[in-house]
Amino acid sequence: MSHISVIRTQIVERDCLLKALDDLGYRYETGNLKLKGYGGQQTDVEILIRRPLSADIGLRRNNNSYEIVADWFSVLGIKREEFTQQLLQRYAYHTARTRLEEQGFTLIEETQEKGQIRLLLRRAA
Repeated sequence: MSHISVIRTQIVERDCLLKALDDLGYRYETGNLKLKGYGGQQTDVEILIRRPLSADIGLRRNNNSYEIVADWFSVLGIKREEFTQQLLQRYAYHTARTRLEEQGFTLIEETQEKGQIRLLLRRAA
């Protein structure tokens, strides 16, 4: 019986994904890697997040977006929903900043309150 589960996301930008993982303090490897699950089951991943004293978490591209892959029964210290929410928020932050900077905006101020991030940007005319 498989314990490895897959969470589909709308994450498409690899650079923003890696920056989000850095922000969250995760140590990871990139390349053609194997994620191990219950009973020696393995699956291919492109990004492998090493979790001390716990099962690892992987990410892999499926078509145009990334999937989160893990044996969540063996991942200790963080819940699936918490990990996904944190990763998606940091990914959205980096994606928005990248897109806005490409359009000529400059970050003036950034505040964080009650789990929300507010950005004040300016673009010179």
